[in-house]
Amino acid sequence: MTGAQIVVEALREQGVTEMFGYPGGAVLPIYDALYTANDIRHILVRHEQGAGHAAEGYARSTGKCGVALVTSGPGATNMVTPITDAMMDSIPMVVITGQVPTHLIGTDAFQECDTTGITRTCAKHNYLVTDVNQLARTIHEAFYIATHGRPGPVVIDIPKDIQFATGPYVGKEGIYKPTYVPQTEPQPEAIRAAIELMLKAQRPVFYTGGGVINSGPRATALLRELQAATGFPVTSTLMGLGAFPASHADWLGMVGMHGSFEANNTMHDCDLMICVGARFDDRVTGRIDAFAPHSKKIHIDIDPSSINKIVRVDVPVLADCASALEAMLKEWKARKGKRPDLSPWKEQIDTWRARDCFSYAGSTEVIKPQYAVERLYELTKDRNSYITTEVGQHQMWAAQFYRFDEPNRWMTSGGLGTMGYGLPAAVGVQAAHPDALVIDIAGEASIQMMMQELSTAVQHRLPVKVFILNNEWMGMVRQWQELLHGERYSHSYSESLPDFVKLAEAMGAYGIRCDKPEELDAKIVEMIDHNGPVLFDCRVERAENCLPMIPSGSAHNQMILGEITGNEIGEAGRKLV
Repeated sequence: MTGAQIVVEALREQGVTEMFGYPGGAVLPIYDALYTANDIRHILVRHEQGAGHAAEGYARSTGKCGVALVTSGPGATNMVTPITDAMMDSIPMVVITGQVPTHLIGTDAFQECDTTGITRTCAKHNYLVTDVNQLARTIHEAFYIATHGRPGPVVIDIPKDIQFATGPYVGKEGIYKPTYVPQTEPQPEAIRAAIELMLKAQRPVFYTGGGVINSGPRATALLRELQAATGFPVTSTLMGLGAFPASHADWLGMVGMHGSFEANNTMHDCDLMICVGARFDDRVTGRIDAFAPHSKKIHIDIDPSSINKIVRVDVPVLADCASALEAMLKEWKARKGKRPDLSPWKEQIDTWRARDCFSYAGSTEVIKPQYAVERLYELTKDRNSYITTEVGQHQMWAAQFYRFDEPNRWMTSGGLGTMGYGLPAAVGVQAAHPDALVIDIAGEASIQMMMQELSTAVQHRLPVKVFILNNEWMGMVRQWQELLHGERYSHSYSESLPDFVKLAEAMGAYGIRCDKPEELDAKIVEMIDHNGPVLFDCRVERAENCLPMIPSGSAHNQMILGEITGNEIGEAGRKLV
């Protein structure tokens, strides 16, 4: 086979049925091989960054490995943002980039860049293939690395002459990275130590993250079973929403900077924290020296570098989440001990919950953004719905007001916070689930970052819905400028906005605009019922702040509720992130 044919055959053997890309000179041999590969659907994006985010959305919603294919030079550099995004959020993705012929590497040839050097620090692993005889093995190895252990992106840089060269095809059977064999089964002594702490705890909490979802359906099922056995309350990071049902009585809501009052106070006052598949991100911990100061901590993670990296824990459990939860459940049942009475703890949590921290002042004159998401949730919750978001206030309102009972239904950029993520991610989700309702909850600033991917949705008949909370500001930037910078709104007003309805029509999609609360439900239904891509311009209250909020540098029990001013933030909050 030629190198290009080897690439396509390896993708086929890895079970790839959808991939996202943009052609260019350095990958034309691979695109030529794809011409007759009718069993692999290639979705042509409008920007290489869109290909990466679409592959992320595909991976996050299916649990499979996403695949992106781009050319050399600017094609590869445009992929750096989604590669970094996938790295921070632990998304399995294989990115294939073209490269100039091997004899031109290092000569500053046309559209040459040091792709492996550029991506070395933002990818889980990367390769420069200089021998066609190693190409098939390299691709299979890349899929193994991307999907085993803590998932992440792997980059394969293939020079053009390697794509033309001929060599043997090697199947995936038995191929793995001998220097990378993650530990998936927990140490029995760690499980016993964890259960000892759980049996003694008076104020326990499960702190769950995206690792539970990455571990697969077995992990989410075991989390629910272990919670039912213990009765412990559960909170989650932004990336972990859906791992535990939001409709459950013991669900506390999201934890962190814009999390719920009850979740953050539970985390602060707990005497035992069981961290499952989360990494103690700064948006969760706040001030490290004030983070759950009186608690013992158990940390379950498959990545050894994450354990004791930020927060020192009492019982580290290095394992896959599903394996660890299964072992803990088995040990818990084997003990048959009388668990502590958690009713005083539950009563305290109910007191915090009674504060109704997400309440807001309603309006009959203007659409409040919280109300818009609430109505969107009520009108879509019983449908086969998947939600993506851009980044900003709308993202946090979506996390607060859209409730997820199942995993893999929530796709957002957590670690990197990439504006422009949501629309191409929705394209990837819709490609994976053609009959599902896929909605990108967006802001009018973020959506313009990757707006061209609406054309991708139109071309490939992907009926994604973009629900824009349009407040005519870079909302989160404006909020921080109001609270921390004396209301000096430096370059955060979204001037010269496009007419989104006309823009949708120009791109072959359907546009809807709504600015009256009484018309919102009917227009959301109109959006849902339209059988193609929709751009919904929902005009909302312009100066609404996203609350509650933990000021940067503050502890969990120092949340701000209700109306706030810059003076109330205090010195701790004046430390910029």
